[in-house]
Amino acid sequence: MLILDATTGQNAIEQAKQFTAATGSNLLGTYQIDGTARGGVAIGISDQFKIPIKYIGVGEAIDKLQVFNKRAFVESLFKRG
Repeated sequence: MLILDATTGQNAIEQAKQFTAATGSNLLGTYQIDGTARGGVAIGISDQFKIPIKYIGVGEAIDKLQVFNKRAFVESLFKRG
């Protein structure tokens, strides 16, 4: 499983390229989605490398780790505030 920091931005694509080439990773997780970055790069990585997003972290505590819900994620991208 590839785990990426949501605040990494476009550099995450290169990290994913190197990691998947070395490991054959088949799942993606991302954390720090609760910050200013919305984690949109995770969608691009999932699409480009054909690996599903399994988990997202929306805070620092273990109870903030969630199974990824694509509908809720997309809706959160359009929320203001």
